[in-house]
Amino acid sequence: MKIAVGGFQHETNTFAPTKADLSAFVDGGGWPALSRGEEIFSATNGVNLPIAGFTDEARALGHQLVPTAWAAASPSAQVTREAYETIAGYIVEGIRAAGGIDGVYLDLHGAMVTEHYQDGEGELLRRLRDLLGREMPIVVSLDLHANVTPEMAGLADALVAYRTYPHVDMAVTGARAMRLLQGLMQGRKPHKAMRQIPFLLPLTSGCSLIEPAAGLYDLVGALEERGVASTSFTAGFAPADIWHAGPSVMAFGENDAETERAADALAEAVLAAESRFGGDILSAEDAVAEAMRVAASVRRPVVLADTQDNPGAGGNGDTVGLLAELVRQKAQGAVLGVLIDAASAAQATEAGEGAQLEMALGAVSGIPGHRPLRVRATVKRLGDGRFTCTGPFYKGSRMQLGPMALLDVDGVEVALASRKAQAADQEMFRHLGIEPSERRILALKSSVHFRADFQPIAEQVIVAAAPGPNPVDHRKLDYKNLRPGVRLMPGGPVSGPLSP
Repeated sequence: MKIAVGGFQHETNTFAPTKADLSAFVDGGGWPALSRGEEIFSATNGVNLPIAGFTDEARALGHQLVPTAWAAASPSAQVTREAYETIAGYIVEGIRAAGGIDGVYLDLHGAMVTEHYQDGEGELLRRLRDLLGREMPIVVSLDLHANVTPEMAGLADALVAYRTYPHVDMAVTGARAMRLLQGLMQGRKPHKAMRQIPFLLPLTSGCSLIEPAAGLYDLVGALEERGVASTSFTAGFAPADIWHAGPSVMAFGENDAETERAADALAEAVLAAESRFGGDILSAEDAVAEAMRVAASVRRPVVLADTQDNPGAGGNGDTVGLLAELVRQKAQGAVLGVLIDAASAAQATEAGEGAQLEMALGAVSGIPGHRPLRVRATVKRLGDGRFTCTGPFYKGSRMQLGPMALLDVDGVEVALASRKAQAADQEMFRHLGIEPSERRILALKSSVHFRADFQPIAEQVIVAAAPGPNPVDHRKLDYKNLRPGVRLMPGGPVSGPLSP
């Protein structure tokens, strides 16, 4: 059969300092750059992405694929109107030009907010339904952190979400989406059931390697084994000030009653686990002190997660609160990365390896109250930012991070890059001559994705609440648009009275 394919991925933190303009998608950064037509397949081949898994499965089943456009940008504030209309236009017009198709697959995130739409994915699906009608099978793969809206669930025939955080199953999810689309194109129309969960879930406590998320995702798979075609639990993306922010569960199946029961069972399990979605978060001062204490008596590195400046949650990776504390406490043998500061990377590149410089590091986003860290640094190593990732999350991704530099600041090393990507792959450090397993402390600008590649080499993981635009405690965010009755933290206060 003939299937039109496309993708448009962005996770939007409406409280972040920088919007995603068209250049953010054209450059790609940590993800393949904006691609159109057949170049989609070469850009994404072998990369841990849903569209890559979908493509492999579709070709194995003998289908013809019609590529439209695929694009992704690092999480940030809203997608600009120009970027959204350009890329959405490529997808819609590509499908219009395809003609005679039997189905549509879209590789979306599910938490895109634009300058003019709260629900970027829902709007794209609406445009496709206006073009194709209600009978055309449309299947969408989603990120585990999708803020699924009733419009998305109503307009797509099936929504299929990742089941791992770190997201090591992105390509696997694309293959599952193809198998669902196969049934739809053969005439099977599933019943759909969706339940929204009334609390916001912190990123750090939703890791599927630990409880309660581990057990919940086991249940997702078990429900399918009982006869439901597809079930998903999306944890939502809390720093998005929109009406439908938050977790949800979905079920798709041919038996209406079984599908509804599966959705109820999964929703009840999530609600029962609410009080367990917690975890110890230390201040930067306490986190560094604890890391130094542990590192003094072990052989493997201690990992510090700089979660509140996570580029994977909309941060720009440029705050220096944790770095300042590492330097103040003289954390010898520590390395922090990746600090995104193009001007400092250019300064180091111009000076050359071995140079000693007076530098003002970080804090380039203009976040109120944030100031650069003034240091005297030695340039230890330079890189061009081009390398291929090998870890489970970014596997196969061909990074384009621009000029990079490794600095030494009073015995604390700093890995600089010019384009943002969260520190979730050891190759980001190896590119600058660092073998991560040989450092005493690894301070990573990431919330959870780092665990896929770094937890196996770590003695302990400590989550630090250093300054940044992605606070672990959502009560620190000034929500204006969140629907009433949603608890801002598990077991915490609810959002105020609003009207849609």
